[in-house]
Amino acid sequence: MTHAELHRTEHIGWLRAAVLGANDGLISTSSLVVGVAAAQTARDPVLLAALAGLVAGALSMAAGEYVSVSSQADTERADLGREKRELATSPDFERAELAGIYVARGLTPELAGQVADQLMAHDALGAHARDELGMSEVTRARPIQAALASAGAFATGAALPLILVLLLPLSTLTGAVMGSSLLLLVILGALAARLGGAPMFRGAARVAFWGAVAMACTALVGRLFGTVAA
Repeated sequence: MTHAELHRTEHIGWLRAAVLGANDGLISTSSLVVGVAAAQTARDPVLLAALAGLVAGALSMAAGEYVSVSSQADTERADLGREKRELATSPDFERAELAGIYVARGLTPELAGQVADQLMAHDALGAHARDELGMSEVTRARPIQAALASAGAFATGAALPLILVLLLPLSTLTGAVMGSSLLLLVILGALAARLGGAPMFRGAARVAFWGAVAMACTALVGRLFGTVAA
């Protein structure tokens, strides 16, 4: 009988990209809105800043994640290619190498040799990829998935301040954006910590702290260098 288990590592790749994207989208776009709103009294510049921040940020996140994960995928392919050549030219050495790994993990030399023989007969490259190189289906680099998750999550996070700019009067916009953004950051931080198995309070507190710092700094810049009369 097989026993299906759910492990956090099975979704750590997309979870990391999604949480990073949502936090970045919310913090950066909210900070833009707060900074521009503090600089002048017209709605159009604030709306333009929010929309431009959403589009540019989502595309930037997608591009950065794609390039980063593609580099990881290139490295994985290069390692697998080299391993495939070594299996073709030096199968006995590769078999001994695999058996040595199992001995180091606690098997007797005889049993390690039998395991290596059976695994290499079944899928030699897969065995070496998993046990020598540390690659598996769970941890394999997926550039497209990472890029789409980052872009979608960023746009989702950036949507809140954009909607508030459209709906609220400018006189209450700054306070509403900061308050709602901090609340959502607390929720996102706690959720990410929960899914990752970390303390929820710590995850929520650190995300909210840096979000508050970012928005406060951009508001200060807007006040110092904007056109709003003192």
